[in-house]
Amino acid sequence: MIALRSGLKVVLATQRVDFRTSVHTLSALVSEALRANPYCGDVFVFRSKRMDRVKLLAWDGSGMVLVTKWLHQRHFTWPPIRDGVVHLSATQLAMLLEGLERTRVSPKPAKQPAVVG
Repeated sequence: MIALRSGLKVVLATQRVDFRTSVHTLSALVSEALRANPYCGDVFVFRSKRMDRVKLLAWDGSGMVLVTKWLHQRHFTWPPIRDGVVHLSATQLAMLLEGLERTRVSPKPAKQPAVVG
């Protein structure tokens, strides 16, 4: 299982992938295109052409984990797409997987204490 712990390194591949690819092909893509070790414990995120699907690839210490999520009513909101990779925090990954827009989510302002007297 992929635990979204603090300090987790999340690498988002900016190029679309064919979602028929297997865990072996994605592992090779991590090694060759992203120049990373697929067995390092980082989470590698891949997007589909239609942007309504995402695949996560991670080594959990005993085996390779491949997770696929698909949104039925909307699309994932991706960070600005550039060539190469984008690094995300565990919080940003959680927001991405929930389908939340990063620009619309901001911390709530602290409530001001009421003035008594």
